[in-house]
This record gives sequence, structure tokens and C-alpha cells, in this order.
Amino acid sequence: MELEEKALIRSLQKSSTREFAFTQLVRKYQEALYWHIRKMVVVHEDADDVLQNTLIKAWNGLDNFRGDSKVSTWLFKIATNETLSFLAQKKMKAAINGEEYETELIAQLKADSYFDGNEAEKKLQEAILRLPEKQRLVFNMKYFDEMKYEEMEEILGTSTGALKASYHHATKKIAAYLTESV
Repeated sequence: MELEEKALIRSLQKSSTREFAFTQLVRKYQEALYWHIRKMVVVHEDADDVLQNTLIKAWNGLDNFRGDSKVSTWLFKIATNETLSFLAQKKMKAAINGEEYETELIAQLKADSYFDGNEAEKKLQEAILRLPEKQRLVFNMKYFDEMKYEEMEEILGTSTGALKASYHHATKKIAAYLTESV
């Protein structure tokens, strides 16, 4: 662990410097966490809500953070769990199955005024949204967030081999979708 990371952890653990350190933590990771969440929930407002819940959970959980992992890993784990919980609740409230939910997410992507990608980017996002949740999560973390498998393993609690398999299957499905939609 780098020196800056260790100093941040020490500051988070001291009550006298906790608030300032947490503000620094939010500034440093807020944007990356937002996009990590947004790629899964699609809608800007939902991503904001999940991010806010993530940061509240992180603040409330500071006493339980021992510094065994990097702060970013800890935050991404909280964000991932919050995102998956949000998606599960949304499916349950809508009483829809995975396929119907996937169609709803794609419709939301197409209607999203915040989306500024071109047609190719939109097709890629559609292909990603058609993946099963776990594969979508692994693909986003590896491809967009450029995470190493070891860090993903710590966040998701899944073996590196399983993560590599998920990523491989995801890329094959995305390639197949993009090829057939041309």
C-alpha cells in the first residue's frame, strides 16, 4: 500500500481528522464510483441515489474499516453491493423478470438525455445491457474501470478463474450481438 493511502486510512480512523479525510476521499473517488454505478443502473438519477447511499454506508462503516484492503477497493465493494441491491429491489417492485428488465434498461438508455455517445457507443451499451448482471458487472469493471482481476476478486468475492470466464463469455456475447446487429 502506498504512503498516501496509509496516511488517508490513518486520518479516517482518527476522530479529529475523519471528516476532512472523508471529504478528500469523496473528492478522489466520487466520479469513478458514479460511473461504476451508472453503467449498471443506466439512469442518472438512480446512479446519484445509489452513490449517495454508498457514501452514507461508507461514512457509517468507517469504524469497521480496518485498512486490510485499499480504500478504493472497500468503496467499490460497497458501491457494487448497493448497486446490486438497488437493481434487485427495482426488479422486485416492477415484478418483472430479467429479460423484461433488460428491455426496460435499453429503453431507458435510448431515452437518456444525458447519454452523449454516438450510434456505435449506443450499440455497445445495448450489448452490455443484454448480458446477465454478473457478466455485465465483470465486463464493466475490467473493460471500463480497468481493474485487475485480483482487485475484482476482493470486491466481488469470486475467484480469478471465474472472473476470467465471466469476462470471456461477456466479450463473446457482446461481439456476437454487435456482429448480428450490423
